[in-house]
Amino acid sequence: MIKRIISKIAKASGYELHRFGVHSNPAYQLFKGLERFKVDLVLDVGANVGQFASELRSVGYRGNIVSFEPLADAYRKLSTSAGKDSKWLVHDRCAVGDHNGEIQINIAGKSASSSVLPMLDAHTSAAPGAAYIGSEDVPIVMLDSVVPQYLDTHSQMFIKIDTQGFEWQVLDGARETLKRAQGVQCELSLVPLYEGQYLWMDMIERLNSEGFTLWAIQKGFTDPRDGRTLQVDAVFFRTTERIE
Repeated sequence: MIKRIISKIAKASGYELHRFGVHSNPAYQLFKGLERFKVDLVLDVGANVGQFASELRSVGYRGNIVSFEPLADAYRKLSTSAGKDSKWLVHDRCAVGDHNGEIQINIAGKSASSSVLPMLDAHTSAAPGAAYIGSEDVPIVMLDSVVPQYLDTHSQMFIKIDTQGFEWQVLDGARETLKRAQGVQCELSLVPLYEGQYLWMDMIERLNSEGFTLWAIQKGFTDPRDGRTLQVDAVFFRTTERIE
């Protein structure tokens, strides 16, 4: 009786209740994959304020996390959150890409949409609050140049990439790191949202060529005006099930 009352209240407010599990919780779905492949180190590239890592912790992941974030304000908040967790480290503030040096990153009104790449009208039309409001010059590093310090001979690594259209460049700078990775999570854009970005089919083909199989597709960015899916999150794991 109480469950039905709570369910009715939730639906009246525009929500629907689900039992906690892989069907209803994307973070938990990922966690079960991390368990399957015995992952004990997650590289959180494009951490923003730590939402991804916090969600992983909330569903049961207890392994190591190393976060990377370029924006100064987000980095301060990320560091505060990670400071409460001895197995969650934050690398020095930087962007991640295909070279070591400096780069300019555009700051979005919704900071999670910030990117090195120019934002296209398809993005700002669907999310006006995400338009750029400034920029920062930041260091940029290749994962290959910084990740070895966080690895040991037995590390089972997973790479999460949330860099708003800059995923291809992150992969270019992680050729050796990818060889040791058990899996990758990245955004797949179905339409161009940032100038010069690679779209979903190119990303899938590239990761397949690196030995990763598409494992799960999770809901991402949808245009509220017409319901069109613009971007999804995709999880890949290294398996023998190759896609030809």
